Amino acid sequence: MKNTLHILEVAKKVGLNAKDLIMYGDNKAKIKEPFNSSKSSGKLILVTAITPTPFGEGKTTMSIALHDALWKIGTPSLLCLREPSLGPVFGIKGGATGAGRAKLYPSDDINLHFTGDIHALTSSINLIAAVIDNHIFQGNALNLDPKRITWKRSLDMNDRGLRKVRINGGKGNGTPRCEEFQITVASELMAILCLASNPDDFIRRVKDIIIGYTYDGEIVRLSALQIEDAIMHLMKQALLPNLVQTLEGNPVLVHGGPFANIAHGCNSIIATKYALSKAPVVITEAGFASELGAEKFFNIKCRTAGLKPNLAVVVATIKALKMHGGVEMSAIYEENTAALARGFDNLVQHYENLTLFGVKVLVALNLFDNDHQSEVELFEQEMQKRGYDYALISSVSKGSEGGVDFANKVSALLEADTKFELLYDTNKSITEKIEIIAKKLYRASSVKYSKRALRELALINAQGFDKLPVCMAKTPLSFSDNPNLKNAPRNFTITIREFRLSAGAGFVVALTGKVLTMPGLPKVPAAVNMKEVR
Repeated sequence: MKNTLHILEVAKKVGLNAKDLIMYGDNKAKIKEPFNSSKSSGKLILVTAITPTPFGEGKTTMSIALHDALWKIGTPSLLCLREPSLGPVFGIKGGATGAGRAKLYPSDDINLHFTGDIHALTSSINLIAAVIDNHIFQGNALNLDPKRITWKRSLDMNDRGLRKVRINGGKGNGTPRCEEFQITVASELMAILCLASNPDDFIRRVKDIIIGYTYDGEIVRLSALQIEDAIMHLMKQALLPNLVQTLEGNPVLVHGGPFANIAHGCNSIIATKYALSKAPVVITEAGFASELGAEKFFNIKCRTAGLKPNLAVVVATIKALKMHGGVEMSAIYEENTAALARGFDNLVQHYENLTLFGVKVLVALNLFDNDHQSEVELFEQEMQKRGYDYALISSVSKGSEGGVDFANKVSALLEADTKFELLYDTNKSITEKIEIIAKKLYRASSVKYSKRALRELALINAQGFDKLPVCMAKTPLSFSDNPNLKNAPRNFTITIREFRLSAGAGFVVALTGKVLTMPGLPKVPAAVNMKEVR
């Protein structure tokens, strides 16, 4: 690539050299010692978006655009992103490394096997599962109830056929039981990787994982299996952030990749804190929109790591705003200012959500060549009328040059004082925390619980886990738990169907609607349209 550099040259931009790195060829490396980061006065920027559409709004693209543009105006920055999962890469989404001239390099490597972190996670997750079933087979000294095993096997692929399976069938193969696979990036172990601050913290959290219950209803933690050191052997290098670059040769840390609809949706604390010790400005993103990834970034990641973000960027596109205004996909490229005006309700709610956390907010419009000028003008009028800070970005076609105004406006906002605050106190009950999220961010009128959820909640409370943060698992396609309620719905009820306790990660997962932890492939997977250059 024209402007890309050898990874050692990229490393020099943030004061690193060969002795600080584990090399993976000429264009990828791992940071050897990222755990003893000195404190920094670096400013932290979160990039989120409005409610997603099938077109993609470009959070990663705009994160890269801002990063490159900051370097262009003379402000060194570091970008921290999540590693893509193979499931979406081969499923609906395709790659997750940016677009056009605002892209990571080497994108194919990053989208696929990369440095093996997700493979290490998958192996570790399935090692735990294998040891559990072997323990039961070998006499079950822990008195584990096979019907109450909570640890699930994983695969980094969208495979609906593995959502519910029977295992250990046949003579001599163990105790038959039901198993539910989940995609690797939805596993508690991925969350632990991204919430741990160092190897000791990682092992502590791994030991705290609840793998199931005894016949007497007692908790069984992973520590009882005595395999935490084996897991650490598998995960040792996966704990180290990966260094890559943008197409303009600027440094990027890619590490961790939990989904934001079914997990907490943020890159690792290790990478983020390390970046803050190396650059005056750090940019990161959180999956989906303000009520999912951003909410969890603030309430889970920042709470855990003691981070205080300064600015939130909310990404929008003309196409997405028109879809939220009622336009069908088949007519999305037709000029329609009336639909665009209706779609602003979605953007406004996301903007208001972010202000609840006390950070400055800037709206970033990701421009495309097929946007109509009248629609862009209406967007600007709406932003000015509401007093919103905003920028128009054309970095997909123009690279950093198309993001200079974006970078300048961000730099100005970073000079302002912020008073970051969390949305809720963890001392509140789990139901109170859920109600705060549902009513303040989703704008729900009420929350109800299934009988199963109430039973699970009573158990979580009785076990003393009621003071943990809540991780909401919800469709990303609506503020509600119904993907068909578009734009900015009101007067709806959020239904909690079940709870899952992630004691090692340190949060309680509340599952709503029909959200699944093992996705399926679409009718025409992205894999069908992939072309290999031979």
